[in-house]
Amino acid sequence: MIRALCLLSVLALAACGVDGEPVKPHGAINVGIGSGGVNAGATVGVTKGPLTVGVGVF
Repeated sequence: MIRALCLLSVLALAACGVDGEPVKPHGAINVGIGSGGVNAGATVGVTKGPLTVGVGVF
């Protein structure tokens, strides 16, 4: 949990443009229903130019 909070802090700092041109943050929450029951997951990340970096939890 601490690692996730640290990562989100770094992403938020980078997204505000303190170190240069701002990057675009993105996030998604996914919910699915299948034969195994209900599945949930989330992703967060940033995009700058052609590069996208993200982290997902499922």
